[in-house]
Amino acid sequence: MIAYHATLDVSRDLAQYLSRLLRAERRRRGTRTGARALTCFGQAVLGLRWFRQNAEVTALARDAGISRATGYRYLDEVIDVLAAQAPDLHEALNRAKAEGLTYVILDGKIFSADRCSEKTTSVRGKQIDLWFSGKAHEPGGNIQALSAPGGLPLWVSDVEPGSVHDLTAAREHVLGALYWAASRLDLPTLADGGYGGAGIGVHTPIKQPADGHVLDVHNRTYNALLRGLRCLGERGFAILTGRWRSLRHITTSPRKIGDIVKAALTLTHFEHRMIK
Repeated sequence: MIAYHATLDVSRDLAQYLSRLLRAERRRRGTRTGARALTCFGQAVLGLRWFRQNAEVTALARDAGISRATGYRYLDEVIDVLAAQAPDLHEALNRAKAEGLTYVILDGKIFSADRCSEKTTSVRGKQIDLWFSGKAHEPGGNIQALSAPGGLPLWVSDVEPGSVHDLTAAREHVLGALYWAASRLDLPTLADGGYGGAGIGVHTPIKQPADGHVLDVHNRTYNALLRGLRCLGERGFAILTGRWRSLRHITTSPRKIGDIVKAALTLTHFEHRMIK
């Protein structure tokens, strides 16, 4: 066994913020002072190490001097308290309008996960793996997100199985609020071709004619402008997965992907000073 010193590249302010959330959760549960194996700050460091380094929970628990089972329980608490701080959809849209954003960008991503044997019936009547994504060619969960024009993620949805298409997931979680934002807040949404036919206020590229003809110059110009505005919004997921390595491949139950991504969004918002 070799001992060594290490530095976690997150700010102490972030660890203290998470520690305060954990302290409030312990008070809510009625946990007695000194009854836990780790302090709130120690538990916060354990959770931040998992998000930032994607370290194995067994190793995190060993380093903290606790059992593996306790390590998993403490990590679940960290994820839950952070996910609870993530903004809801209408809160995110109202804040975007208040901050002067002229549009938001809708995008979806399959977050890679371990294979799950749960089955479903496809539209063709065949048995398929519920969590396998034909789009990504791997198991995972479908998360929808709204980003600012500069690419900062503003909101993320609950998870849908990987076999669910982006447009279907968007109808379930976000489109109704986007219609409201377009009509009441004058806040349109830009999206890629996968959301074609999404409805009022959701602007998507105009498709090429099926008869072999080309789009006229006005429609081509519209598509070019839309791509130019929308492309930066695709940085939203890259900001999350680039900073928080645990999102790159999730080994826990795929049904927890939504809470894990929401927790990472809260951490990102704190680092970008969107949370005081």
